[in-house]
Amino acid sequence: MLKGIDPLLSPDLLATLRAMGHGDEIAIVDGNYPALEHARRLVRLDGHGLVPVLNAVLSVLPVDDFVPQAIFRSTVGTDPERLDPVHQEIIACCAGHEPKMTVVPLVGAAFYDRVRAAHAVIQTGEPRLYANVILRKGVIYP
Repeated sequence: MLKGIDPLLSPDLLATLRAMGHGDEIAIVDGNYPALEHARRLVRLDGHGLVPVLNAVLSVLPVDDFVPQAIFRSTVGTDPERLDPVHQEIIACCAGHEPKMTVVPLVGAAFYDRVRAAHAVIQTGEPRLYANVILRKGVIYP
């Protein structure tokens, strides 16, 4: 245990987050996502919901503010405007950590392609469908 570090951040996950560089992306996905197939590096957090894991990751990961879009979510089918309750929770969680950032919807293949290119994937035990998010790592300013 460490002071000030969310206990959801396992040693493997902390090492993965620390190893990422500026511009690297990490996906946090639900329990139904084909993570093993898509991940270059996979960290499993079975038994935990997506939003608590997202909150824990955002407590230590700077989000890239060098680009106009750095937080992405999956969509329900091909409708980028539809917000299921889990999407509303993702947006609220991100706003709590990064109030100037917008969560950008990515439809289907565009989301999958971005996950495949990500530095790592965190697979949660989230049972809700389309509960997936991608974060682009920023920098810590001196």
